[in-house]
Amino acid sequence: MLAGVMDPELHASITDLGMVDDVSVAPDGRVVVNVALTTLGCPLRAEIKKEVQSKVRGLPGVTEVDVHYIEMTQEQRTAAMQAARWNARENAPTTEISATTRVLAIASGKGGVGKSSVTVNLAAALAARGLRVGILDADIWGFSVPRMLGIEGRLAGEDGKILPNVLAAPDGDGALAVVSMGFLVDDESTALMWRGLILTKALEQFLTDVRWGDLDYLLVDMPPGTGDVQMGLARLLPQTEMLVVTTPALAAQKVATRVADMARRTYLKVVGVVENMSEFVAPDGQRFALFGSGGGAALAGEIGAPLVASIPLEPAVSEGGDAGTPAAWADPESPAGRAFHQLAGRIAEELLPPVEMAGCTARIFELATANLAAVDAARASQS
Repeated sequence: MLAGVMDPELHASITDLGMVDDVSVAPDGRVVVNVALTTLGCPLRAEIKKEVQSKVRGLPGVTEVDVHYIEMTQEQRTAAMQAARWNARENAPTTEISATTRVLAIASGKGGVGKSSVTVNLAAALAARGLRVGILDADIWGFSVPRMLGIEGRLAGEDGKILPNVLAAPDGDGALAVVSMGFLVDDESTALMWRGLILTKALEQFLTDVRWGDLDYLLVDMPPGTGDVQMGLARLLPQTEMLVVTTPALAAQKVATRVADMARRTYLKVVGVVENMSEFVAPDGQRFALFGSGGGAALAGEIGAPLVASIPLEPAVSEGGDAGTPAAWADPESPAGRAFHQLAGRIAEELLPPVEMAGCTARIFELATANLAAVDAARASQS
């Protein structure tokens, strides 16, 4: 009966969450249920008590139901949160992102490490390879992708769905489909004073109400840190893999470790580490480690993921972001441009290659159905 009692905040059964510590039944029908809470000051404990009493009182022979509270140990609390995250992941709502789209979250432990620049230039480099790439600017408070791509204008709608703004790659068939809060506010300087629940709902709407179409990749520019948006993405798109961006500085590396830990606690794979602003390359080719060295390699070693790219510090990257022209498109032969294209090559060819539909069971079934229909049509014409 207690399996039917749902934690009103975590939306999972209190038995699945390990919150039922003990149950005792006296000969006179008096039942005592010990409920372990993450904290004794839980504001929703009265609601849990009411639900427990309602369920148990319906059992034959029960005369009275008492609920006692205890506080979870740290180990129990960790296990409960893991169970809650898994439950949320398994019951995620359907999104407009197809099962064949590779989803890559670009994350960082702190701001100022160039995460958005990496997102935009990696997306541009992938599109230059002829791929269709979506960019979801999930840094809802600090959106910057529209300016970096030089895209203005509102998002359009069609048949009850939102249409992303589309930017064609300069060469080839590749394109970027972009969604950002920057396309919805009146002015770029508008401050969004939203709390966690609203942020998560905005992310959900971007994934469920936007007609993304057929994408090879969806790159998600995450807000820095380990908050509600990160947990919401893990719930809504459990197939997401993560690329962690850091700088050579020790402080950035240590903070980024927390992002990798958060990813694994929410069952996301960390596909690699990008060390941004690794060194300044002067016009004569000299290199200067302005922010130290070794932070990316140290982070990769600590979290057990490969160091997939070291992006040099180059004025063309920031200038391209201000002008709305990514360096990966404007100057692909510059040191940073080459680094972004090498990163795109490693993603597309080694770490996270596009899904080949020809090998999918769904595609095989589709071809088999078409062939059988052709055979039936031929037999019908012969008869």
